[in-house]
Amino acid sequence: MNQISEYNESIFESIKHINKFGNEYWCARELMKALKYTRWGNFVSVIEKAKLACELSENNINDHFADVSKTILMPKGATKNIDDYELSRYACYLIVQNADPRKKVVAYGQTYFAVQTRKQEIT
Repeated sequence: MNQISEYNESIFESIKHINKFGNEYWCARELMKALKYTRWGNFVSVIEKAKLACELSENNINDHFADVSKTILMPKGATKNIDDYELSRYACYLIVQNADPRKKVVAYGQTYFAVQTRKQEIT
């Protein structure tokens, strides 16, 4: 495996989660950081494009983009609820396809999710 492939996998594998049913998912806010987006508002527009592609391909959006809310700790002990998504591999694939192509890490993501999705189809 070459260095780029190892880098690809380590970025996206390190933020993959497994739920109690054994299904893998990625948190949108973690994917946002991995793809070098700094503002949630900018990333949400990418998510919305991906959700539209999901819907137009006649897939159930809720199966791939699960709305979740998280509580984060703010300065001085305050807490705040923030929106997030639990994303399927397919949702991540659609997101990287709609992300900023000028970012090299987006190209890595496109390759990673395309290859991993194909591997799953074969097995």
